[in-house]
Amino acid sequence: MISLPMFIFDVFTPLVESPNLGMIQAFAQANLAGKAIVMLLGVFSMVAWTVMVGKYMELAKFRDQNRGFQMRLDATERILTIDPKLPEAKGPYAHLGREGLKAYHTSAKSRNAIAHVENSLQRAVAWSQLRYESRMTLLGSIVSGAPFLGLLGTVWGVMDAFGAIAGSEGASIATLAPGVSGALLTTVMGLLVAIPSVFGYNYLLTQVKLLITDLENFASLLADRIEIESSD
Repeated sequence: MISLPMFIFDVFTPLVESPNLGMIQAFAQANLAGKAIVMLLGVFSMVAWTVMVGKYMELAKFRDQNRGFQMRLDATERILTIDPKLPEAKGPYAHLGREGLKAYHTSAKSRNAIAHVENSLQRAVAWSQLRYESRMTLLGSIVSGAPFLGLLGTVWGVMDAFGAIAGSEGASIATLAPGVSGALLTTVMGLLVAIPSVFGYNYLLTQVKLLITDLENFASLLADRIEIESSD
């Protein structure tokens, strides 16, 4: 009869005493499906870190570009007199500025010019939101899927380990522990992928929401300013 506490101790002792060597041994002892899942989770980890770092840098760039364009408009006495193409201006705010000014100059003689401007700004806000939220779905999928993928590898590996000793005359910790250790590695990998990803995802999602709110406020202020200047 196998003692459960002693069995757990024997499975995890190599990982505690020598984590790197223990994980290498566990990987070598995993079945084919477990090895494939571990390698797939490794790819997911690289993708998640690439997305998180890239998205952080992208949002920081958008924030700087928006701040620069906001300062440019604040220093402009009348924005209706500037070039609607806004050469060299970059970022989501600049995109809103182009679309709003373009809509106004296209329909300036119409009684519904301001309505055209507002509709154009709404479309520009929606397009910019997609830019802000790009790749967040991929990161969220990794956060949600990595633990379940790791659990799948563990269950599969444990089934194989017990199946391998089912036909033997007797079960022992020495024969069962290696297979279970290899199976548990997939759960460890799943958590190692998911835990940093969920913190990164929540942080980036908060930043995206804040930037979208700022974008909507800017669009409203831009529409008000165009309306006021057009009525002078």
